[in-house]
Amino acid sequence: MQAGMDPSVASPRVNQYERGKHTPDTGTLLRLGQVLGVPVPYFFADDEDLATLIVAFHRMPAAPRRGLLALASRSKQGQP
Repeated sequence: MQAGMDPSVASPRVNQYERGKHTPDTGTLLRLGQVLGVPVPYFFADDEDLATLIVAFHRMPAAPRRGLLALASRSKQGQP
C-alpha cells in the first residue's frame, strides 16, 4: 500500500482506525494524508463542514489563504 502498510493487514488496520478501536500514530497519519492528499488535521475534524474547510484551505494557493486568514482575523476581532 502507498501509505507504507503491508497489504495483508492494511484493510483490517484501517477498519480498526475507522471504528475507533485503535488510533494511528502521527507517522501513519502523515503517510495516509500524503496518499489521500489531505493534511493531518483533517483526520481530527469532528464534522463534515470542518473537514471540507481543512481540505479546501490545504489545497488553496498562498494568496487566497492570506485573504481568508485576514478575514478570519477581522471576524475574531469583531470587525465586519
